[in-house]
Amino acid sequence: QVRLVESGGGSVQTGGSLRLSCAASGYTASSNCMGWFRQAPGKEREGVAFIYTGDGSTYYADSMKGRVTISQDNVKITLYLQMNTLKPEDTAMYYCAADRRSTDTCPLSWDSASEYDYWGQGTQVTVSS
Repeated sequence: QVRLVESGGGSVQTGGSLRLSCAASGYTASSNCMGWFRQAPGKEREGVAFIYTGDGSTYYADSMKGRVTISQDNVKITLYLQMNTLKPEDTAMYYCAADRRSTDTCPLSWDSASEYDYWGQGTQVTVSS
């Protein structure tokens, strides 16, 4: 059974930084697409950053491009999201997601929630002004 467990969320002031982690277990896909989404109250879930675990290729959505870095630890099977220069509008629940398929790259619609089969429970990020 695949499990994704996020951690690292919290409350910070504007301009602060956080590092989110996503520990994966029960995996069968050797190389796949994984990433981070976020959802603020009353808004749709939106993609933030994604990585193809096969070669480390990264994909960033415009929402936080330039302020976030996605990375992976293949030994620990852990995904990270380093977030810098946080703004109040970044306040949201952040979710880790993974595609169950072994692929050669992330899909063309890599920021679409429908491409991902496994989800974590989320970690809350709150940025105050």
